[in-house]
Amino acid sequence: MKDRNHLSNIGLSHQVNVISNGLLDIPMLQILQADGVPHAQATLPEMTQQKAEKILGTMQFIRILDERMVAAQRQGRISFYLACTGEEASTVASAAALEPQDMIMSQYREQGALAYRGFTTEQFMDQMFSNEKEPNKGRQMPIHYGVKELNFMTISSPLGTQIPQASGYAYGQKMAGLDAVTICYFGEGAASEGDFHAGLNMAAVLKCPVIFLCRNNGYAISTPSEEQFAGDGIASRGIGYGVKTIRVDGNDVLAVYAATQKAREIALAEQCPVLIEAMTYRLAAHSTSDDPTGYRSKDEEERWRAKDPVQRFAAWMQSQGWFDEEQNKLFLEQSRQEVLSELKRVEKVPICKVDEIITDVYDVPPWHLKEQLAELKAHIAKYPDAYPKTSGRL
Repeated sequence: MKDRNHLSNIGLSHQVNVISNGLLDIPMLQILQADGVPHAQATLPEMTQQKAEKILGTMQFIRILDERMVAAQRQGRISFYLACTGEEASTVASAAALEPQDMIMSQYREQGALAYRGFTTEQFMDQMFSNEKEPNKGRQMPIHYGVKELNFMTISSPLGTQIPQASGYAYGQKMAGLDAVTICYFGEGAASEGDFHAGLNMAAVLKCPVIFLCRNNGYAISTPSEEQFAGDGIASRGIGYGVKTIRVDGNDVLAVYAATQKAREIALAEQCPVLIEAMTYRLAAHSTSDDPTGYRSKDEEERWRAKDPVQRFAAWMQSQGWFDEEQNKLFLEQSRQEVLSELKRVEKVPICKVDEIITDVYDVPPWHLKEQLAELKAHIAKYPDAYPKTSGRL
């Protein structure tokens, strides 16, 4: 047993030394200015035209999907939706910097990462309408995706649960000797959960190859960041836990891409966690249950619209000769038609039969679940008008 000295790396001071907020300056990586022009001193990451087009196309598609599905919820066609408008770069560009074997653990605003991985419009719709074609058999709320084939872990509603899970999964990747990392997305509001602290500490101590990507969009639903914490954002917490940390402009595709590339390189080479704090802004409401006009001004929103990640990246692509206005208009129209077509299709697909509600948990459903199912079916049969979709699937 070796002797240990937990004071070995601590310097001495002979006066009272108070560490105050701001003593450590954590800069924000920014490559593209708001107009899409790179800073003169910036080092641009290597990116092919094909990858740039895929990133831009994914961001634009997700914005169309968000607009249409928010409208669908307002029309009563689905029960719930969360848009990622304004935050597309933080999720799509980071996903583009990963490899297919890397596991994604999401919160609920990362549909862009999933679309980049290849999740189709049909799959999005089947999940949101909870029909019989959806792999989870409609047992999840809308936008709670999960796809084993795309290494996208199923989303849970409770905030922050995926953070310690990501540490554990990455530890398993390490033990198995895999050439893979786990990326874990969450908002700065979720960083106030105890799971955040447990997850980061676990990853730091066990040296797990996990990337924690915090989308700091300024609000935890209606609570602004200054009412959530007094420290220097989320980045300073990573440093406090001994986690390598990067702060990045979350509305800058190239900066997010470069930061995630570097984080993955470090996580694999050094078998350790990396925290990325992406500074961004939620232009949409928190969810379809939220009204942001009650806690922020239109002027504030407009200032952030000037930093729109989609327009910024499109402007940079245009400067590279990679953006064709007419082709882009055609793509947008095709995407709108595809979303509308799938929306009409999915409404005709039936939901699962009621009997399937007790399957997939036990090998043979136990007696008490069978009894409860019988009671449920009797209740639905008695009040069919209250369950228009389910009453036809008894």
